[in-house]
Amino acid sequence: MDEVVAGDRVVWEQASAKHVREYDELLEAARGDGLLLERELGLLGAVLAQQPVVVHLQSGHGLDDIGLVKAGAQRVIGIDYSSVAAGAAQRRARELGVACHYLVAEVPGVPVKDACADLVYTGKGALIWMRDLDAWARDIARVLRPGGHLFMYEAHPAVPLWTWDEDEPRIRPDRSYFAESHVNDTFPGNGAREWQWNLGQIVTAITAAGLHLETLEEYAEPFWRPQDDTNAAAWSGRLPNSYALLARR
Repeated sequence: MDEVVAGDRVVWEQASAKHVREYDELLEAARGDGLLLERELGLLGAVLAQQPVVVHLQSGHGLDDIGLVKAGAQRVIGIDYSSVAAGAAQRRARELGVACHYLVAEVPGVPVKDACADLVYTGKGALIWMRDLDAWARDIARVLRPGGHLFMYEAHPAVPLWTWDEDEPRIRPDRSYFAESHVNDTFPGNGAREWQWNLGQIVTAITAAGLHLETLEEYAEPFWRPQDDTNAAAWSGRLPNSYALLARR
């Protein structure tokens, strides 16, 4: 593990401590509905109706996994390189009696058998940690059974360009859409090096790994907002802030 990966892991372990501090609130949220976004349920409805076995890459607090099970998944295997996040997610799943199991591991290099999943679910801040997109896509193809699906709901690759100004949308002069990476200067990844992949690179990596793109949608709304009432002008509906992708093995 090189210095960048080690440094990013430290940052993410620190950020994941939030899942422990807010354990009770997250547990209460997990008991309710609305854990998946309406757009996710719309795009995944037919897949979840088949009661798929799901592998969730970079599973974070695990509420999405509980949402997947409630929406029809047979079981979910969550993978996260934060032992803090995986531990808190496993405790919640155990308390609720939900069929979710968690492994602490890096992605790619997921420690599960070949062709073990009907659905690989990922996103919501996951892709920025991937330094080798081709290896990531190949690992997904390896894990999926023939006919299985990859689903991503992610921040749009243009998001690192937008400022947090509330009066009008602006582009940061210190960043480029085509840059390889940037250093995050906001919570939760403050201080971490995030890797940038544009939509062309993402689609090319997935199709080169043998998956067939079925849906690619872009949205003006972000998938995540800070809890301090920030209302950036970049979220006004004029700029892309998130996207969803569905591909088939």
